[in-house]
Amino acid sequence: MFGRLTLPQMIFAGILGVGGGIYIYQPIFEQYARDQRALKEKLPVTEEGEDKKS
Repeated sequence: MFGRLTLPQMIFAGILGVGGGIYIYQPIFEQYARDQRALKEKLPVTEEGEDKKS
């Protein structure tokens, strides 16, 4: 059965698979980005020089 697929068909199927995976997991990636942004905003802003001195 594997030998019946041509190279263009296998490439097309691979592209569809990757695209479908990105489409399905996109909300998870967006939620992660929002969470990271929220965490950055909550952290106190300190200068790197002060952290290294102490």
